[in-house]
Amino acid sequence: MASDGDIRVLLVLDLLLSAVFGTVIVWGLSLLGVLAFSLRTAALATLVIALVTYLAVLR
Repeated sequence: MASDGDIRVLLVLDLLLSAVFGTVIVWGLSLLGVLAFSLRTAALATLVIALVTYLAVLR
């Protein structure tokens, strides 16, 4: 019988990977001059990506 795993591990991995991906996106947009890089914009991108991932995968 397969185990689904611990939801806390999935949430931590989701936040960690979303943080990396969101930071790279904001950094890339700042290089293009579209968006200013700051911790606030990187955190907002992280939250948006994590929320979309949670809704798409875990629901």
